[in-house]
Amino acid sequence: MKKYAPYLLIALFALLLWDMLDAGMHLNIDGEEFDGPFGALLGMMLAGGGALLGLLVTLVVGVVLAVVFAGVGVILLGALGLGAVSLAVLVSPLLLPLLLPLALVWYLVSRSRKARLSKPVAPAAA
Repeated sequence: MKKYAPYLLIALFALLLWDMLDAGMHLNIDGEEFDGPFGALLGMMLAGGGALLGLLVTLVVGVVLAVVFAGVGVILLGALGLGAVSLAVLVSPLLLPLLLPLALVWYLVSRSRKARLSKPVAPAAA
């Protein structure tokens, strides 16, 4: 593909040049008709100006949306955090039956650990 890319670009530029040199372009501005090379030149200049204006508008809209969405994102993250905390508070009484056996096992394990630690260690026989 790399071998054909320069040839394709040259062919596209040749087609563009051939289309530009064609005197069949007619531009109508407020009832006045411009044709020929001057009409083509004027049309390209106006189209380029429109493209630059469109690029400028796109950049401004992008910056405004970035600022707005950043603020909305902070608010959205805060709302999601508040919702998660409220959901945890609402669900915690429902999890109590699951926590009771866990607490009982924890108590029994800690009690046996305390019993092992409180026994005096007999000196090892030499």
